Amino acid sequence: MPVLRWIRRNLIVIAGLLTLAYMILPNVVVMVFSFNKPNGRFNYAWQHFSLDAWKDPCGVADMCGSLSLSLQIATWATIGATVLGTMISFALVRYRFRARGAINSLIFLPMAMPEVVMAASLLTLFLNMGAQLGFWTILIAHIMFCLSFVVTAVKARVMSMDPRLEEAARDLYAGPVQTFLRVTLPIAAPGIAAGALLAFALSFDDFIITNFNAGSTVTFPMFVWGSAQRGTPVQINVIGTAMFIIAVTVVVAGQLIANRRKNNAR
Repeated sequence: MPVLRWIRRNLIVIAGLLTLAYMILPNVVVMVFSFNKPNGRFNYAWQHFSLDAWKDPCGVADMCGSLSLSLQIATWATIGATVLGTMISFALVRYRFRARGAINSLIFLPMAMPEVVMAASLLTLFLNMGAQLGFWTILIAHIMFCLSFVVTAVKARVMSMDPRLEEAARDLYAGPVQTFLRVTLPIAAPGIAAGALLAFALSFDDFIITNFNAGSTVTFPMFVWGSAQRGTPVQINVIGTAMFIIAVTVVVAGQLIANRRKNNAR
């Protein structure tokens, strides 16, 4: 039958679209319920359409404060993890030294290790050092957690780089700094950007490691978890929807810029 033949030819595309729909469905639900006006404390059943939450996204006490704190931690954790991860990636790919194989293996431990184990270990370390739990302990923990993901992303890009391009730059009398800024860094930039975006998302979204090492500090994921015990306010859906739209916009804009550069290069 023509329908069956069409399904067989497009089976991979259909499966991909269904998987994408499955992944986006929770975001759609969050987006829809950001326009809800629940009768009680819990925003789990559709009641009435309303724009009240969008007009006053900071209407819930301490929510925007925790959101601002999470954004600050995620930003600094991204910068720290990206800088350290990029240097580690270049060192592991470009240089030969003792214990290089062991470091290559150990760098993946935070990715394979359950978060609760890392959280408890870091908490033990901070308590033994006498550190006061708060902003700085969260930041240190997030940098350590995100570092492996940045190294993985950047290392894959560095390994695919053609060393002859840098050799050609040196043959044209470019110095080490000039070669790095004009040849090496632009080529590695997509991997660095991917690692940075991944680090930001992981840091902003993290709850387990943060909960262990936060002390009395409350980040946005911790605020959401605490609010869920009493009744999730609609404003949380508003913040979630806004961040989803921003993330999609950044990805689409990056893809359009990349396509434009490819077209100009042709």
